[in-house]
Amino acid sequence: MRFPLSLSLLLAALLCCPAVSTAQDDDILSAVNPFIGTANDYGQMAPGACMPYSQIQVCADCNPRQHPGYDFEQTALSGFSINRLSGVGGSGCGGNVSLLPAEADETVALVKSTEEARPGYYGVTLTNGVNFEATANRRIAVERYTFPTTRQAVLILNPASAFDKVYEKHFRQTSPAVGQGYINCANTCRHGNYHLHYRLHASAPFTLDSLPDGRLRLAFPTLRSRTLEVRIAVGTGLAEELDAMPESAVWATPFADIAAQAASEWRDILSRIKVYGGTPDQRTVFYTSLYRTFHSPFQVTDDHLTRYLGTDGQPHQRAGYDYYSSWSLWDTYRTKFPLITLLDPQRSSAIMQSLATLYLTGKKDWSTPHECVPTVRTEHAIATLLDAYRQGISIPNLRAAYPGMTREVEGLALKKPDQCLEAAGDFWALGQLAAELGLKDDALKWTRRGEALFDSIWPREFQKIDSTYTRMKGNGLYQGTRWQYRWGAPMYLSRMEKFVGKKTLVRELQDFFAKELYNQGNEPDIHVPFLFGRLGMMQKTGQVVRPLATQAVTHRYGGNDAYPAPWVGCAFQNMPRGYCPEMDEDDGAMSAWYVFASIGLYPIVVGEATYEIFSPLFDGATLTLGKRQLTIKTVGRTNPDQPLKSIKWNGKKLTQPRITHAQLREGGELLLIY
Repeated sequence: MRFPLSLSLLLAALLCCPAVSTAQDDDILSAVNPFIGTANDYGQMAPGACMPYSQIQVCADCNPRQHPGYDFEQTALSGFSINRLSGVGGSGCGGNVSLLPAEADETVALVKSTEEARPGYYGVTLTNGVNFEATANRRIAVERYTFPTTRQAVLILNPASAFDKVYEKHFRQTSPAVGQGYINCANTCRHGNYHLHYRLHASAPFTLDSLPDGRLRLAFPTLRSRTLEVRIAVGTGLAEELDAMPESAVWATPFADIAAQAASEWRDILSRIKVYGGTPDQRTVFYTSLYRTFHSPFQVTDDHLTRYLGTDGQPHQRAGYDYYSSWSLWDTYRTKFPLITLLDPQRSSAIMQSLATLYLTGKKDWSTPHECVPTVRTEHAIATLLDAYRQGISIPNLRAAYPGMTREVEGLALKKPDQCLEAAGDFWALGQLAAELGLKDDALKWTRRGEALFDSIWPREFQKIDSTYTRMKGNGLYQGTRWQYRWGAPMYLSRMEKFVGKKTLVRELQDFFAKELYNQGNEPDIHVPFLFGRLGMMQKTGQVVRPLATQAVTHRYGGNDAYPAPWVGCAFQNMPRGYCPEMDEDDGAMSAWYVFASIGLYPIVVGEATYEIFSPLFDGATLTLGKRQLTIKTVGRTNPDQPLKSIKWNGKKLTQPRITHAQLREGGELLLIY
């Protein structure tokens, strides 16, 4: 999909007029626009070439750059790097092994009219005439440079390229066409480190010269054609694991076949939900959001690379399942991981065993000094594991991880109101998990502790609404207002009712949205629109969610503070400025929110393995859940704001707008009747 620069700037100036969609029915990949959310600070995403669950994402890095290296609205190029995290804020993470097809003193820019991105592929022509193309699998970045006949084939390698601090780096040529390197970098927000060992394989021999600024000049004097291919193979945080990838394996598959395999894997994942109705742009935003959801966690091991660097700094052997890493759970536990578990149960067992393994190898809330890939945070892993377990995912090492979970919750910070709310939720999750494991005493202990903590903090900090409630970070809150955080522990909604009464709580929830106090630009309150069903107002949920997903509405808050003046616009658009200003995509958290909002299901309490049901964006959807299918249909809806009257599951009327994962897993038909 291409966006000429002049067109993109025009589109960026419009608040809610999406670009022309390329969504087509013949190939679901054409409904993905990787340029959504890549401009300025409106999503912090990149359109790089990648596979599902791959640490490789090859893309242009602009100068100046945004958090993931790329900025659609900038043309100056610093190089093409092989990795990045999507929309994580801070200084970003990744940006390693940057190659620039130019001379050291040459200024190069992207020719925006030539830029193209689709799942598994990225390409662009540069102002110096070089054409760049990239694809990837989970181990290898594949880059193809076509030089004009008037230019010598030269690449400038920056062995110290990174989006944040570099602690150690080196690169050496090991054979005429191969070099090997290592880089030790700061992880997101400089919490911990990740360790990248890589080998650069070129399709022709190169000479290597050092430049005064620390970069290296690779020249290819014997290149017979105008096309040079470079393949950068990565390890698992361990240098010796690269030996498991012989050079013959690196070159075994042609560029076109690697791109086709990446496209095939994306097509398989995206086709697990088919939506009906809606506009072409809504379909494009939907499938792009689904695409973003499956970028991580990263599959680190496989049948060839069987060892990985553990969070304890030691090598660990693949233990009967592929090991995954790269977590941003403070955000993604709310939406992304429930969606992955719902749609990809085959991989979820390995993902959840990998998450449980952290409790055995030295888990911290943030990154440790010994990560094998770029990563962020791992809070709320207990709720994530509980939710997957209740969804029927096999996690054989869950019991072994349990002692580490108890140590984690015993050390939770309880100094600030938001910390207390989140800790109360973690205590609840641990109590629920203890019950699942048959640990009755522990289940009672942690359940009571969670209730006691909630009962001590909510009445004191969040019950009586006053003028301080609209101030971002008031009373030490992390990234939100007291209005937004007061709903932050939905598992205790009945206790909120007990403190203020149901009628009052309903009125306050309605006021929250009527006064535009909700923040779509950050995660602490993204579940709140779905509370209405639990308070007996299932019709209201869709009436609140639809405008948030599809219309220009007033946004008073961004990622970290209130806007100087309210921003009015669509939070999800088919254009490079695709999100609200300063709105982090947060590694798939916001994308998964949009997917759930579109199909009329939302996991409001992670760990319950249940979904709230509400009026969806689309007229219908078919979900492939393993060997079964779930069909969602709207019946009698003639306009988007029409109230939902009743819900039937396999012909039987539901008494509550809620359904369990176990029911969905059996397959069937969910009828929403208007």
